Amino acid sequence: PPLILRVNRRHGSRDAYLIELRSAGIEAEPCAFSRDGVRLLKPCDVTTLPGFKEGRVSVQDEAAQLAADLLELAPGQRVLDACAAPGGKTAHLLECADLDLWALDADAQRLVRVQENLKRLELPWGSPGGRVELRAQDAREVAQWWDGIPFDAVLLDAPCSASGIVRRHPDARWLRRDSDIAALAKLQAELLDALWPLVKPGGCLLYATCSVFKAEGSHQIDAFLQRQGLPAGVLDPSSPGHLLPLADNPLSDPTKASGRPDPACDGFFYALLHKP
Repeated sequence: PPLILRVNRRHGSRDAYLIELRSAGIEAEPCAFSRDGVRLLKPCDVTTLPGFKEGRVSVQDEAAQLAADLLELAPGQRVLDACAAPGGKTAHLLECADLDLWALDADAQRLVRVQENLKRLELPWGSPGGRVELRAQDAREVAQWWDGIPFDAVLLDAPCSASGIVRRHPDARWLRRDSDIAALAKLQAELLDALWPLVKPGGCLLYATCSVFKAEGSHQIDAFLQRQGLPAGVLDPSSPGHLLPLADNPLSDPTKASGRPDPACDGFFYALLHKP
C-alpha cells in the first residue's frame, strides 16, 4: 500500500507542506479526494519527514480521511466520536475545528493511544471554542455515560471485519471467521440504534466501517432505516457508500499499462444520515 499522510491544518496548509517535502527531496502529490491528504511516491521512515515529531503530519489512508470532510464541522459544535481508538479520525476532527468533543472507546488501554496522538499533534484539550473528553465506555450503554444533552454530530466508526484494509493488515484474512461477520453486524446495529436518539434534530450521524462487505455497509444502513421508520431521504446523497480497494501494484494487473497505477484507497463504507 502507498504511504499516505494527513497534514495538520493547525500547523499549515497541504500546499505549503508539499513544497517543503519537495525541498527535502521527497516526491509527493496531493490526494485526489481528501483535502488534507498527501501521497508519497516512495515510502520512507515517517520520523524523517519534516515536522512529523512536531505533529504537523500523521499517517492515515485517504479513505479514512474522508470522515472529517463529510461531517464538515463548525467551531463549538458538540460532537461524539463513539469508537475513537486509536484516534486518527478524532484528531482529524480537532484539526479542523475547536469542538466540544467526546471520544469514547470500550477499551481503556486503547484510549491511551488516542491521548498520545492528540498530545503529539498539539491539539487543544480546552480552548475557548471547545474541549475534549476521553471516556472508557461501551457506547451502547448510553445511560452509563451520556449527560442528556444531544450532539450536533456523531461519528460511528464501528468495529468491523477490517476486510477493506487487508493490504495493510494481511493477517486479517486469517484472523476472521465467517461467523464473525454476523456477530459484528449485530454489534453495529446495536450501536446505530443506541446512538441515533442522541443526535439532535437537524444534526447528523456518520456511519463508517473499513469493510467491503454489504452486511457491514449498505445492508446495515438499509436495515437501520427500516427499523427506525426513516425515509430514504435522511441519507445524504454525498455519502460515498462502498469504496472498494483497487490494486496499487501495476504488475498485479496484466492489462494495466506500465508505470504508476491510478490512486487507490483502502476499502471503506460511509453513510451520512441527517436527523429530521
